[in-house]
Amino acid sequence: MRTARFTLDPAFTTGEVNPRLFGSFVEHLGRCVYTGIYEPGHPAADAAGLRQDVLELVRELGVTAIRYPGGNFVSGYKWEDSVGPVEDRPRRLDLAWRSTETNRFGLSEYIAFLKKVGPQAEPMMAVNLGTRGVAEALELQEYANHPSGTALSDLRAEHGDKDPFGIRLWCLGNEMDGPWQTGHKTAEEYGRVAAETARAMRQIDPDLELVACGSSGQSMETFAEWEATVLQETYDLVDHISLHAYYEPHDGDVDSFLASAVDMESFIENVVATCDHVGARLKSKKKINLSFDEWNVWYMAKTQAEVSALDWPEAPRLLEDNYSVMDAVVFGSLLIALLRHADRVTVACLAQLVNVIAPIMTEPGGPAWRQTTFFPFSQASKYGRGEVLDVRVDSPTYETRKYGEADLLHATAVRAEDGSVTVFAVNRSRTESLPLDVALSGLHLTEVVEHSALADADPDARNTLAEPERVVPHPVAGTALRDGGLSAVLEPLSWNVIRLR
Repeated sequence: MRTARFTLDPAFTTGEVNPRLFGSFVEHLGRCVYTGIYEPGHPAADAAGLRQDVLELVRELGVTAIRYPGGNFVSGYKWEDSVGPVEDRPRRLDLAWRSTETNRFGLSEYIAFLKKVGPQAEPMMAVNLGTRGVAEALELQEYANHPSGTALSDLRAEHGDKDPFGIRLWCLGNEMDGPWQTGHKTAEEYGRVAAETARAMRQIDPDLELVACGSSGQSMETFAEWEATVLQETYDLVDHISLHAYYEPHDGDVDSFLASAVDMESFIENVVATCDHVGARLKSKKKINLSFDEWNVWYMAKTQAEVSALDWPEAPRLLEDNYSVMDAVVFGSLLIALLRHADRVTVACLAQLVNVIAPIMTEPGGPAWRQTTFFPFSQASKYGRGEVLDVRVDSPTYETRKYGEADLLHATAVRAEDGSVTVFAVNRSRTESLPLDVALSGLHLTEVVEHSALADADPDARNTLAEPERVVPHPVAGTALRDGGLSAVLEPLSWNVIRLR
């Protein structure tokens, strides 16, 4: 096969990686919370009911901002139900997922969970703008963030949390463009309530960071028009606009599935263009950044039937996709797409954290283990900190049904503060290895620290309860620096991490 090539030069960069790019998402959906992160009585549970085996994996995964409590769930959420003595909390019907919510895990438990994950775990709280509005958002903000001396801040202290939660990052609702959303609104309706809510929340604290709802996907009929209308109302009041995208193979079209990041990059660039057009029209010098606060591989086709069959159970098994090597390679490519746009994507949340389309799986009363997608995320979070170098590939291509001609190589590179460089690369070919040459200019690199690959002779190989370590990254031999460049061979259908110093 023809060699793929690109050049790395510290004079040509994309932008600095915001640590929030490695965020995740905890929604009251299926077993993400109950028997996921929270399972009182489990042998590994601490006194608060948090599973310590899961906490260890979450730390290893390297997540930062954790969005909560939804998702579709938030559009019917009454935050008051989730605070105070657990025995007094009401049980409610969750319309989004046809489940019964016990509220045993709530706002205080979420904050305590973040603290146990570590200082890198930042709260990202969503407010309900589906069935509720400005007043309820302000009450939640007062309860969570005001130090003391008011009814709601004193109530928080009475509930056992004297110190305020200090939530800086807030989502103004969720997927309000979606007809499936409880309280679905038109762009004009949502733009107005989002602006009113943002303006009021900033009266309490002008330094909050606020995320307005963008389109639920690039395929929505109202895409771009929705963003333009919402930002016309909120441009000077918000900091980010959201993007959500999920990918799966359709009708056996694996080649297009492998090129899913082509769509993700297009989505990002089109939203940036829309934001900047609105800014130009308003004659504003402000730049709206992007919060890609839901993304993943998700086999959605089976989800509606799963949910429709439910009769209001507690914490049912929902969306528990078991990811293959192929899924992990696509997943890694999506991470590359986010890094390649780090100049404007400043928040991103992998949906979700545990059990629900997640990198971590658990069994009630039993073990926790890593899915195949765990490894690209943990490696990117660990080694993808620093400045993204501008990567423009010269690659062999292949034909896809959905996206036309696509590169077999998808890659980016991040330069750390100490001058070391990590190349992240995906070979989309299912059958052939891909030779790679990288010209290195002005980087003063002298050795290959590691070349790790996630690949397998069986692209359908997976990690399961029975075989939790069937798929793990493996070292690749032969990668070298020579004649001022990097030379490597990428295995077929592989996610690669090449570390240089």
